[in-house]
Amino acid sequence: MKKVIFFILIILFCLASMDVLAAYPTKGVTLICPWSPGGGTDMVARILASELEKEYGVPFSVVNKPGGGGAVGHGAGAYAKPDGYTITLSTLEIATMHSMGLTQLTYEDFDYVMQVNEDPAAVIVRSDALWDSVTELVVDIAMHPGEYKFSGTGAGGIWDLARIGLLDSLGIPADSVLWIPTQGSGPAIVELLGGHVDVLTCSAPIADSQLEGEFKLLAVMSDTRDQKYPDIPTLKELGINWSAGTWRGITVPKGTPKEIIDSLYEKLSKIVASSEYKDLMKKAGFGIKVRDPEEFYNFAKEQDSTWRSMLDKGGYLKK
Repeated sequence: MKKVIFFILIILFCLASMDVLAAYPTKGVTLICPWSPGGGTDMVARILASELEKEYGVPFSVVNKPGGGGAVGHGAGAYAKPDGYTITLSTLEIATMHSMGLTQLTYEDFDYVMQVNEDPAAVIVRSDALWDSVTELVVDIAMHPGEYKFSGTGAGGIWDLARIGLLDSLGIPADSVLWIPTQGSGPAIVELLGGHVDVLTCSAPIADSQLEGEFKLLAVMSDTRDQKYPDIPTLKELGINWSAGTWRGITVPKGTPKEIIDSLYEKLSKIVASSEYKDLMKKAGFGIKVRDPEEFYNFAKEQDSTWRSMLDKGGYLKK
């Protein structure tokens, strides 16, 4: 009799769990952005949250958790309850933070839903800067090591690594310029506006409104020209063999039920294929790059080893 009751309870529990999953979500969902308001990740997060809210009919609230070079926000996302009610717009830093000793968290601590974006880095200066090309800038840096300040994100973040790779490709030591760390590209823009730094390396869309007057875009670090900025050369066109950029995608805590991951993937697939989403991303200047859960996981794993060299060159690799 006890065995019969036990099996009945198990069946009832399974049925109840299936009902909960089938109804997901029954309440609002938190979308963690590991970077400050006003930056590129924040902007993409708010576009996705708005579209997911339309699809599911419940609030998707963006919560910014900057700090620790991305470790604070990614940690909050990874260690949340794996029930689908906390998701994260993860960035490349999930593949680099542990190599820097910022956290024990790695790409393995997440389950992957979908990569939604990929953007190249760019080189941006104030409109009144003396340099009108990257060539003029790097020659000046080589002649005056230690004189200029760069910014774009936290120390060892992707925009910092983009800066290190640019200099390294020309045989210029990373410490020839000073990197001023910030909680993201939004605060870095404020630093450049205030004249506290000389150069930004971040994606161009982040500073798009300032490019109409306060800033000028010298080059993009992509293999081909950006369609939104067709007159701006790539580094490779200038004879500098370097390209770099960031990526963003939705992740969930390890152990999140597959049914919830599948539901999010289904909704996101519909969103990224829609003309509304494509128009929003194009207007904001962000690229669309889609990878499914398995592809996204394998890509994050590959990125974990790819960037170790640049971390080492920048002196960030924890031995």
